[in-house]
Order: sequence, then structure tokens, then C-alpha cells
Amino acid sequence: MNNSVYILEDRAIMYIHGEDAKVFLQNLISNNIDKVTENSSCFASLLTPQGKFLYEFILVKHKMGYFIDCEKNQSEEIFKQLNLYKIRSKVEILNLSNEFVIASFGYEKYMSLEGSKDILGYTFKYREDPIILDPRNKKLGARLIINLEKLYLSLKKLDLKNDEIKNYYTQSHKLGIVPRNLNKLQNKLFGIECNFEELNGIDFKKGCYIGQENTARIKLKNKLSKRLLPIKVINGKISEDEKIYNNDVEIGKILISDDYPFALIKFLDKNFDKDQIFKGSNGSFKVFVPEWLKI
Repeated sequence: MNNSVYILEDRAIMYIHGEDAKVFLQNLISNNIDKVTENSSCFASLLTPQGKFLYEFILVKHKMGYFIDCEKNQSEEIFKQLNLYKIRSKVEILNLSNEFVIASFGYEKYMSLEGSKDILGYTFKYREDPIILDPRNKKLGARLIINLEKLYLSLKKLDLKNDEIKNYYTQSHKLGIVPRNLNKLQNKLFGIECNFEELNGIDFKKGCYIGQENTARIKLKNKLSKRLLPIKVINGKISEDEKIYNNDVEIGKILISDDYPFALIKFLDKNFDKDQIFKGSNGSFKVFVPEWLKI
């Protein structure tokens, strides 16, 4: 069994509570807040009114409110956005990133713990702190949200050994799930094009939320023609916003070009071939389709 643990220092924790917290979130997020209970957490996003991607996060029930587990680079913007929508709602939003930290460890280790269940998003308490099986994909393992002061004692009790965070990023990228640099996706694609349906981040049966109309229309009218897909660089380098061509036809665009690159691809175009090596202006690369994405 792999006893590696990754301290996700690039993640932030916010806390939202108050008597209107549940209704407030329900009107904003792409998933159904009713799914979030003491034993269940969910993945969700906050979209523009047009349905374009803005932010993504994991929601976890905590006491009388909800933890929001998000990328640290997005946390200040999320904090401002939530306060902008707050108006007269009786909610309080706190940034607890200096107090809480997120530690991620493997699925096998998670399943060995007393109280765990093989259900995406399943949540149970370990010495009063929530452990969550990642609601997107169980191959991402589990997450422990814990007060910084208690972290190392709990990791010792769980027999977990600190590992390099880049190994977690690499695993996430291989799975086809964006590990970082989410700001580079903002306003550049629809939430549904981020594969949020397959990653359990959209509920098509809930009522209205911001961006719901276009999201539902793309789904119902079968208009989904582009997908966010991971890239493997063969040689050279790729550039952000570089267009991808095949047979002189544009089939996509690189959105994240750093260590864990992703592109928005017209996956239904006859000129797209997932087995092909594509050539850019400064390098060559492959676009791969994750096994969980049935396209």
C-alpha cells in the first residue's frame, strides 16, 4: 500500500455559514447543495451568467456551514464574488487558509481506514476532521481537511509519509483532471466543456443557478462539440493560446501550457485524431482522451 501524502499548499479553505448559507449556495453553484451532508461532499463550479467557467471547488459540510476547498490562486476572487452576490443574505464568508490545510492520500490507504466507503464524495470524520473520497474520481484518492496545528500528529497516526506535490500534479494530469492554473481557463470555455458532467460537478435536475440556461441548452440540444483535454508534449515546447491545426483546419487551442498542459479540442471534428502527433510552432505533442471520458 502506498503511504504517500501530499500537502496541497496551493489549495485554500473558505468557510461559509449563516441561516441562508444553503439557499445562497444553491442559487449560485452548478451542483446540488442538497448532496452535501455530514457523509457526502460534492464537486461544483461557479460560472458566468453565460455558462462560462470561472471557479471550481469541493464543498464539504462542516458544523453549521460549508468548507469550500479551492485553488489558492482563485480564493481571493471567489471570496469577492461570493460577497458580491451576498446582498442581503444572512451568510458570513471567512477565509481560513491560514488555519486549515488539505492533505491528499491514495485510494487504497483511504479504503483501509475504519469508516471509509467506496462512494465518490463519501465523507467521514477522523478525530473530528473530515476525510473525503475525491468526488471527481477515486483515482485522485482522498482529502483530509485539518487544522494546521494538528496536521503532523494526524499524519503520523495515519502512518502517512510526506511526498512531493509534483507527484500529485502528475497523477492528476495523467487522469485528465486539471491540477492547477485554473485562472487560465476563466471565460475561455463553457463549464460543461470542462467535463464537469463526467466529474460529477453539474446537476441537471436542480433548479436555477448562474449559467444554468446555456449549460442546459448545450446538453439538451447535443451541442457539446469541444472538450478540455490533457496534452503530452513529445519535444520542444508549446505556447498558451497557440492554435492547433490538422489538415490546415483549426481543431483546438492550448489554454494551459505550463508543466501540466491542457487544450480545448473540437473532439467531434473529423480532423481530430487522438492517436496523432500534432506539430506546433515550437514543438510536437499528443492530445489524449482520459479513460473515464467516453467520447
